[in-house]
Amino acid sequence: MRFSGEVIEWRGPAPYVFLRLPEAESTELRERPELSYGWGCIAVRATIGDTTFETSLMPRDGRYLLPVKVVVQRAEEVDLGDRITATVTVIERG
Repeated sequence: MRFSGEVIEWRGPAPYVFLRLPEAESTELRERPELSYGWGCIAVRATIGDTTFETSLMPRDGRYLLPVKVVVQRAEEVDLGDRITATVTVIERG
């Protein structure tokens, strides 16, 4: 899936900032509980700009958050409030 959004901060696990998945994509993922490896988290491969990385989508307030690691923030010059585009592919486990 490909989507755009504003980079936000959530007072959760540092040193990440996050990109919130759109509601439709979040709903679609919630309807596939077999994708979660626990606590609702879903393993993904994401690309922002020229940087591809693996992480896990985290459920928060009815939507999923894509953590944007510090190494990605630096490589792609991503900062809070920026509007960015990400491509996300679920990594099916098991």
